[in-house]
Amino acid sequence: MKQDTHPKYYDNCKVSCVCGHTFTTGSTEPEIKVELCSQCHPFYTGKQKLVDTARRVEKFEAKVKAKDSKTEVKGKKVKRAVRAKVRAAKEVVVKTKDMKKIAQVKLNKK
Repeated sequence: MKQDTHPKYYDNCKVSCVCGHTFTTGSTEPEIKVELCSQCHPFYTGKQKLVDTARRVEKFEAKVKAKDSKTEVKGKKVKRAVRAKVRAAKEVVVKTKDMKKIAQVKLNKK
């Protein structure tokens, strides 16, 4: 068997939270620092607490505010329908092939 394959185990590992609560437990680390513990976690306390290190909440609120400030955002179907109307209103060239001559007839749609 190989010797020293397991890390050293500390029976009195000190765990400290950002809120100031500390307790001891067993771990392979001598000291652990955490952001949330049972004293400050929203599930246990019933208080709302946002832990947002990447500013996700602020970014989402900015998106919602920008979306509300815009006037009528058109979707794909609406844009396609407008383009189809524009194309339909344009001049159409119809080629007719006659036995004796080839003629181009222009039609104006209204």
